[in-house]
Parts: sequence; structure tokens; C-alpha cells
Amino acid sequence: MARKKIKIGDNEFEVNTSGYWLVLFGIVIIIVLATFAMSFFTIDANERGVILRFGKYHRTTMPGLHWKMPWNIEKLYKVKVDYQYKEEFGFRTLRAGVQSRYSSDDFSTESWVLNGDLKITDIKWTVQYRIGDPVAVLFNVKDVSETIRNISESVIREIVGDRSFHETLQLERVHISDMARQQMQEILDRYNIGITVKMVQLKDVLPPEPVRDSFNEVNRAKQEQETMINEAQRAYNKEVFKAEGEAKKIIQEAQGYAINRTNNAEGDANFFNSVFETYQKAQQITQKRLYIETMEEVMKKVKNKYIIDEDLGKGVLPFLNMTGKEASK
Repeated sequence: MARKKIKIGDNEFEVNTSGYWLVLFGIVIIIVLATFAMSFFTIDANERGVILRFGKYHRTTMPGLHWKMPWNIEKLYKVKVDYQYKEEFGFRTLRAGVQSRYSSDDFSTESWVLNGDLKITDIKWTVQYRIGDPVAVLFNVKDVSETIRNISESVIREIVGDRSFHETLQLERVHISDMARQQMQEILDRYNIGITVKMVQLKDVLPPEPVRDSFNEVNRAKQEQETMINEAQRAYNKEVFKAEGEAKKIIQEAQGYAINRTNNAEGDANFFNSVFETYQKAQQITQKRLYIETMEEVMKKVKNKYIIDEDLGKGVLPFLNMTGKEASK
């Protein structure tokens, strides 16, 4: 068995060197395996790999199996680019699902916003965003979540501060969301943070909790008032429309009667003119025809008719039975 003397200070030791090369070989194998383990890495489908060489950006890798220099010569940072992040303001979701659970803590310091008319609105909103440029996110911003929260609060307070309480509560909710997303994106692009804001959604826009019941009472009273006004307006419109319909009916009937009388008069006038024209062409014949037609109409209405020869009245005076009864014999 080979032995070797080693002197440390004033002391001298004998060391067995028969397994020295075996231990050295094992150490080399471990170093080689560790080097390979630190050199190969995998990037998932929704990730990008950012490689730094000696602390300086070197390259960005796509999904798949890749290689890098080991022993911290090159460092890898994985960034999720296809994942949609969400920040909540005024509330916190403890468990999302069909029956979501929310935190009972008070977040009024971030949800109470001052309006332009010096009234306070309790706004709960969410911001959804994605990482578009992983290099910019790693090098240009320290804390992505805190940056998004600060920018969102600043933008929401600025936009709501230019509007009245009722505009924020009812009329301008969608417009505020769109403007907030647009202004947040402009600020992020100005500082080249590499984040894309997908949506800003106002979930609840309410009066502050201490005055919410009083506000709801006022709203209920206004709704009842509007209901009564609508019912009165509906009854009014019903009567007005009914009267207008009857008036239009009477007017149309009068117009129809006038048109009928006018047409009859025009027809009689046209008939008279045609008869007159015929009379002008043959006066005697027309007079005789008119006389015959007139006598025909008259004689139709006479029940008892007596026809006497005109020569009979020259010598004897005839007696007629005017009672309608036969003379007694």
C-alpha cells in the first residue's frame, strides 16, 4: 500500500495515496455532469429565455431545448410572455371560481377617489396585462406589479377627478375604462417597460360605505318619482292619442263627405250640360222627350187613371166618381 508523508507546520503525517486517482476521477466526473446540467435548459411554450453573459444582455431564446455557458458565465431568466397577469384595486380575491371568496380587509385607501365636484366615489377595478418585451421588463423596471399599481392609481384618479360624481357613477363608466387603458399604455411605452395593457375594467362604482344607505334611499325616491311621472305621461299620451285619433277620424269623414258632394254636384252639372247641348241641337224633340219622361214618372205614382177623349168634353159634361166607389144603380 503506497503511503505519502505530508508535513503541516511542525507536524508530519502519512497519507494513503492508493485511492487518490480514483477520488480525483470521481471529482472530475461530478464536475463534468454538473457542467452539462448547468448548460442545458428548457423554455416552455408560453415563456421566453433571456440570457445574460457576465451580467450583460446577450440573447433571447424561444421555446424548446437550449444550451448556455455554465458556472454563471451565462445566466438564464425565464419570462412568461403569454400569461395574462391581473392587478386588483379596492378588493382582493382569495379564491376564484363559481363562488369566489374575497378578502374582508379594508382597501378604501386605494378605492376612494375624489371627483371633480369634491365628492368621493368608491371604485373597485382590475387591470389585466401581458409582458410584450421580456428584455425591457428585466432591465427597465424593478417591480412590475408595483409599477402597474402606481400607474393605474395615478391614471384613474386623474380621469375621475375631471368628472362629477354622477358621471362617474352612471354615464362615463365605459369611457373611463377605455381612457385609463389608453393612458396607462402611453405611460408604459414612454418609459419602454415592455408591458401591454389588455383591459381596465371598473367592477363596482359606488358611494362610500358610510353614506351608501342614504344614497340608496335617495335613488329609490328618485326612481319612484320617475315611475309616477312615466305613468302620468303614459296616461296623458293615451288620452291625447285617442283625441287625436278621433279628430283625424272626424276630419277624414268630413273630407270624404265633401268629396262625395263635390263629385255628385260635378256629375249633375255635367249631366245638365250634356242635356243642354242636346237640347240646343233639337229643341222640340228634346222638349217632347223631357215631357214624356216627366209624365212617365208622374203617372207611375197615380193609382186611378181616367182617360177621356178630348172631343167628349165639347158637348156633354162628364161626371167622375171622385170617391173611388162604384155608383149605385
